[in-house]
Amino acid sequence: MNKKFVEDEKERPKFGMASGCGSRRDMEDAVSIHPSLCKQSSQVQISSDIHFFGVFDGHGCTHVAMKCRDRFHEIVKKEVEACGSLKAVEWKNTMERSFERMDEEVREWTVNAKESSTCRCELRTPQCDAVGSTAVVAIITPDKIIVANCGDSRAVLCRNGAAFPLSDDHKPDRPDELLRIEEAGGKVIYWDGPRVLGVLAMSRAIGDNYLKPFIIPKPEVRITERKTEDECLILGSDGLWDVMTNDMACKVVHICLCARKPSFAPGLSGNDMAVKNGAFESFDKQCCDASVLLTKLALVRHSADNVSVVVVDLKKNQQAN
Repeated sequence: MNKKFVEDEKERPKFGMASGCGSRRDMEDAVSIHPSLCKQSSQVQISSDIHFFGVFDGHGCTHVAMKCRDRFHEIVKKEVEACGSLKAVEWKNTMERSFERMDEEVREWTVNAKESSTCRCELRTPQCDAVGSTAVVAIITPDKIIVANCGDSRAVLCRNGAAFPLSDDHKPDRPDELLRIEEAGGKVIYWDGPRVLGVLAMSRAIGDNYLKPFIIPKPEVRITERKTEDECLILGSDGLWDVMTNDMACKVVHICLCARKPSFAPGLSGNDMAVKNGAFESFDKQCCDASVLLTKLALVRHSADNVSVVVVDLKKNQQAN
C-alpha cells in the first residue's frame, strides 16, 4: 500500500453522520464534511491536514442551508490559504470573515433570485428575504478544535467521559442576545417561545435579511487545545438538543465507540449531505452507529424538528499528533 496513503489515513479522523426529517414536511438540514480540506493546493502547502465538519439548519426553506453546504468549506479554505501557513492562521478572525463572506453570498443570491423570480419557496413576504440557516462549523487540526457557531445548533466535546459544550446556543432570551436585539431597536416576543419580532426562534443566523440588524451572522468562536483524553466531537442541529442533554448524547456515543466492530463505508443518498476529499475511507461503523442512534432517540423522544448529527472520533486521530 502507498506509504503516503497510509499516513494520510492515520491523520484523517473517523466519523459518522445521520439525518432524520422527523414530523416536519421537508428536510431543511444540511451536512458538509471535508476531510483533508487544505493540506495541499496549487497556491500553498499546509503542513498538516485541516478537517472541516459543518451542520446547517435551514428555516424558511432549504436554499440557504444548501448554499452553506456547497460553499462554506470553500470559503474557509480560501481564508486559511491566504494566511500562507497553519501557524499564521488567526482562527477567530478567519472564521468570522468566513461567516461574513457566506452571509454576503446569501444576500447576493437573495437579490438575484428576487430579480429573476427564481425563488419558489413558500415563504412569508418578502419571499427570498425570509430564508436563513444556522451554522455550526468545526475545524480539526492535529492540536486544536476550532468551533464557530451562529444560531442554535451545537457542538459538544466528549473528554474523559464528560461533556464539554464548545458552543452556546443563540436564543433570543439569552441575556446578552436580548440586550443586543433591544439596543438595535428590535423586540423579543414570546409566541410559542421567545422569538425575534415574534418570528424567529434564534438570534443569530446566516441570511434572514428581513430581520437584520436584529439577526446577525457573526459567530462565536471557541478554540480548544486537543488532549489525549478527548474521545469524540458531536455536532447536531437543535432537533437533537431540544430533547437530549449534552451528557446523555456523550454517553450514547461512548457506548457505541466502545463496541469494537469493523469499519465500513455506507453509501450516500439525498441532497442534504456533502462529503468529499477521500471521506469514504473515513466512514466508521461505530461513529455511524452513534449518529444513527442519536437521531433515532431524538425522534423517539418526539423531537418536533429535523435532526442531523455528526460524530467525529478523536481518539483514532491521536496517533497523528
